Amino acid sequence: MTTTTANGNGFSFGRFWAMTIKEFIQMTRDRITLATMVALPIMQLFLFGFAINTTPHNLPTAVLMRENTDVGRSILAALENTDFFEIRSVVTRAEDMDSLLQSGKVLFVVEIPEDFERSLRRGDTPSLLVAADATDPVASSSALGALSGIVTSALANDRQVEFSEPTKPAFSIVQHRRYNPAGSSTLNIVPGLLGTILTMTLLIFTALSVTREVERGTMENLLSMPIKPLEIMLGKIAPYVLIGLVQSLLIIGAGLLVFHVPIIGDPLSLAAATTLFVITNLSIGYTFSTVAANQLQAMQMAMMFFLPNILLSGFMFPFAGMPKWAQWIGEALPLTHYIRIVRAIMLKGADIETLAYDTIALAYLMTVAMLIAVRRFRRTLD
Repeated sequence: MTTTTANGNGFSFGRFWAMTIKEFIQMTRDRITLATMVALPIMQLFLFGFAINTTPHNLPTAVLMRENTDVGRSILAALENTDFFEIRSVVTRAEDMDSLLQSGKVLFVVEIPEDFERSLRRGDTPSLLVAADATDPVASSSALGALSGIVTSALANDRQVEFSEPTKPAFSIVQHRRYNPAGSSTLNIVPGLLGTILTMTLLIFTALSVTREVERGTMENLLSMPIKPLEIMLGKIAPYVLIGLVQSLLIIGAGLLVFHVPIIGDPLSLAAATTLFVITNLSIGYTFSTVAANQLQAMQMAMMFFLPNILLSGFMFPFAGMPKWAQWIGEALPLTHYIRIVRAIMLKGADIETLAYDTIALAYLMTVAMLIAVRRFRRTLD
C-alpha cells in the first residue's frame, strides 16, 4: 500500500517495513547495546526493590561488657535476637572498642558499665552507654531509636530484677555519636562524592581510549610500533592519573573550605589511597575499551558499571543494611572500599594499617583489571 503526494513521491509501507527489519537485524548484531537495554531496567528493579533499604537492619555491633552478670547477659541475648543489630564481637577493654569503631568493623558499641545490675536492684537509674559511628547518620539514628525498647524488654523479661517504682525509668541511655556529633549529612556525603565523581569521570575517560583509536584509524600506527600491550595501557592511563589527582585536590579543597569537612587523619595516607583508587578505575575503564567495538558501547558499559557502584557502595544507602547478596556484590566494587577508606581517614583519623582490608581489596581489583585489559588488548584490528 502506497500513499502518493502531489510530486509523485509517496509513503511506501514496503520500504518502511524493510527499514524496520534492517534496524532489528542491526540491533541484534550489536549485542552489547541490546544487552544493556534489557539488563539495565532489570538491574534497577532488583537493586531498588531488594537491595536498597532506608531502614537498615543487622547493623554490625559490639558489646563492651564491663561486668559479667545476669542482666548483662540478658541485654546481650536481647541484642542478638533482634534484627536491628548483629553482634560481631564481645570485648572487655575500651581500647578494643575504639579499634573496632575506627576500622569500621562495627557501627555500634553497647557498653554495659560496672555495677549496672547492682544499681538496677537498688532502684537507681544507671546509664547504658552507646558509642555510634555517626559518619553514617541514617544508619545510626534508626538503630539508636530502637535500642531503648530492646533493652527495656530484656529487663522486663528478666525475673531476677524487680523494681519498686514501675513508672520510673529503669535506666537511661547515654549516646556518644563519634566522628560526627552533630549528625551532619555533609560530613557523610562530601567524602563519598569524592569517590563517586572520580569513578564516573575516570571510567568514561579511559573507556573511550582504545575505541577512539580504532574509530579514528590511528590504531594501525600503534600496532606497527615495537610496543607491548602493557606499555600501551600504562602510557594511556598515566595522563589520566594526574587528571584524577587534580580532581581529587579540587574536591577535597572545596570540602575543606566550603563545607568544612575536616581531614583528621594523615593526608599522605589519603593521597596514597586516592592514587590507588584512581589507577583501579582507570584500569577497569581501559578493560571496557578493549571489549567494546565502538565508543557508544564503551560508554554503555561504563554506565552499567557505575550504577551498582553508586547504589551498593554505601554512598547513597547504608551498606550494613543491605542483604548479604548485595553486600557481596558491593565488596567487588572499588567505590565501596574507597568510601570506607576516605571517610575513615578524613573523619576518624584512621591510618592505612587500620584499613588494611580495604586497601588490599583495592590493590587486588586493580591487579585483576590490569591483567584482563592486557590479555584483551587486540594486537590486530580483527
